[in-house]
Amino acid sequence: MGLAAGPVSAAIGVRFIEGAPKDRFEITNQSACAVMATEIVIDLSASAAGLVFDVTGTGAGVEVFQPFELVAGAEALAAQPKVVDGDQQIVLSIRRLAPEKRVAFTIDVDDTIGPRGITVSGSEIEGAVVRVNSSGTTHAGRFSSLAQAVVKAPTCP
Repeated sequence: MGLAAGPVSAAIGVRFIEGAPKDRFEITNQSACAVMATEIVIDLSASAAGLVFDVTGTGAGVEVFQPFELVAGAEALAAQPKVVDGDQQIVLSIRRLAPEKRVAFTIDVDDTIGPRGITVSGSEIEGAVVRVNSSGTTHAGRFSSLAQAVVKAPTCP
């Protein structure tokens, strides 16, 4: 007697890695199916420390700045996102992201609440939201104090 195959759940994992001078985001397709024609939004506006992207020497950030730099997964993107200094969200247009593949980029993230440090801890990004928009449906997940978020969709197409 064999096991019946049921629907396969889809998931996108996002990890924030604090670094000096560049912070890093890694987006991984944790599904058994490819993610196609999808928009992934990293929204920092609900973060515990009021985080912003610091991409120029003047403006919202503190001390060091770093522009957006794609370091892995360029082939998965339909276009490079545009990030303005002080933005709180970044939108990645995914053309096709195969199972277990990732898109990674570096950028500077600074807090706007508290002592205004240039390092961001997991607890400071906690509450930030990741939204996955595909085929008119949106699924969301929040960053934990471990600086990770998982967005689960009901099933693979």
